[in-house]
Amino acid sequence: MPGRDGMEVLADLQIKRPELPVIVLTGKGSIDAVVSAMQSGARDFVVKPASPERIIVSLRNALEINTLAGEVTRLKKSSDGSLNFKDLIGNATTMRSVIAMGERGAKANIPILITGESGVGKEVIARAIQGASERAGQPFIPENLVESILFGHEKGSFTGANSKHLGKFQEAHTGTLFLDEIGELPLEMQVKLLRVLQEGEVDPIGSKRPTPVDVRIVSATNRDLADAVKAGTFREDLYYRLNVFPIQVPSLRERAADIPALTEHFIKRFNAQERLSVQGAAKETLDMLSGFEWPGNVRQLENAIFRAMILSDGNTLQPHDFPQISGLAPQMSTSTTDTLRLSEHSASTPSDDEPVHVLDREGHLRTLVEIERDLIEFAIENYSGHMSEVARRLGIGRSTLYRKVREHGVDVDNVRSA
Repeated sequence: MPGRDGMEVLADLQIKRPELPVIVLTGKGSIDAVVSAMQSGARDFVVKPASPERIIVSLRNALEINTLAGEVTRLKKSSDGSLNFKDLIGNATTMRSVIAMGERGAKANIPILITGESGVGKEVIARAIQGASERAGQPFIPENLVESILFGHEKGSFTGANSKHLGKFQEAHTGTLFLDEIGELPLEMQVKLLRVLQEGEVDPIGSKRPTPVDVRIVSATNRDLADAVKAGTFREDLYYRLNVFPIQVPSLRERAADIPALTEHFIKRFNAQERLSVQGAAKETLDMLSGFEWPGNVRQLENAIFRAMILSDGNTLQPHDFPQISGLAPQMSTSTTDTLRLSEHSASTPSDDEPVHVLDREGHLRTLVEIERDLIEFAIENYSGHMSEVARRLGIGRSTLYRKVREHGVDVDNVRSA
């Protein structure tokens, strides 16, 4: 690279492609070089000569971190109103029509009614509609159906109204208001909602004049509103106002082909949120999950995977990690009693089998400096020299780790090659 070095290239990459994981491979293994590379955005720092195994570990971890970063970006897009249909998980045939309808409906400023069983992801569809519309990036307000919260109130309009409250319609001005379980709306509130749809203004409780609002209404229900109209519990005129563009979301059992993709997505998300390291689900596990009925739909699958990841002692989820589905008892590697016994044993008698000794041969505590050095050296060896993972497992920053390596005189290269 005539006229420039690797650090300058790294700096340019951070500007042009900040999402691209970068690994620095160099013959200069000084602490200052490591710190400089990490501060410039490198995911890992490898000193020549590096073994193929070390390179593979570095590549694998860089890609995993990049995947987790993608999950974080998706969560951020959901919160700031920019989630769109390209971010939805799965490609089952039954979902393609939902996505096609959603993309069409997003282009027009009309009320949309999303129907489907509880837990199928109606709010996710609503957020994608917002993100695919001209209102992307504007407020997206998911709200329950309490009158004073929905429409607002003036100070003193009722007992406990100690201050003026704008209401969710006014908070969602220029954006989208998502009304979940619209079928539960009381008849007297249905009248006020109908006025908002017809007139484009709200009447806060206690206010003497209406307030204009520009809000797109996306509602959802797991009930049959047509039957509710016949039963007299839902206004017919409001039903036709809301049901201008209906979208029916299929149940999870109708889109079982999406279960592997959803499983992978939830595993990545919980790895990022809970700092776990589950690599995926075994084939027999995916077959079991795909054959289950899922009465609670996607929400139930999400909760089941979270529980399984907490139960799991391995790198991949096995059928026994889902005891309520497989009927198999969860397999714990060590019981609480055994763990306590091991702790008591290690606290009283040092063993050659223990990687880090707390006591010396005479039964006295070793110094913190000695224990820390042994622990760092063991961690580097245990995680194949992947310093980012070592720092994460030790609960310290990478710069702190490299400083301690230097202070303790740990030979990182020899530990890696070993």
